[in-house]
Amino acid sequence: MERFGKPLPSGAPTVVAFARHPLHPMLVTFPIAFLLGGFATDLAYWYSEDPFWARVSLWLIGAGAFMGILAGIAGTVELLWVKEIRRRPASWNHFVLAVMLLATASINWVLRYEDPVGSIVPRGLALSGLGAALVGAAGWLGGKLVFEHQIAVEQENEHDTDPLNLADHSDR
Repeated sequence: MERFGKPLPSGAPTVVAFARHPLHPMLVTFPIAFLLGGFATDLAYWYSEDPFWARVSLWLIGAGAFMGILAGIAGTVELLWVKEIRRRPASWNHFVLAVMLLATASINWVLRYEDPVGSIVPRGLALSGLGAALVGAAGWLGGKLVFEHQIAVEQENEHDTDPLNLADHSDR
């Protein structure tokens, strides 16, 4: 029981990376932008009743769901593979909210696929609004994992912070 009373150490490595850069934070920017854009274009359609905005919403929400699934795969591998991430409640809360977001975005896209214009008000708009709220909540927890818990943040002593020796001014 004593082991559970000790604070968790700060930081955790990444296992899903490209050139030492974690993939999950790189990929997650796309569904955030696409799904928030989908909510904005739903609002634009509601205001203007221009079918252009309905078509844009369909594409943004579909792309947001697809990219969210890719980001979710990278995040799930990190969660299940790295013990230091698995042991943090904020990681599991972030995971659950992200799964809820992906389900909401996918359902939103499927429901409007056949009729992008007729499916926005009120159901599509409500699902896009819920998706935007879930983006905010999951994003807040993701930020907490990075900035407070230092998840997938490379410590300065792990690698050379100046590989090109740009700070070396001894030859002047």
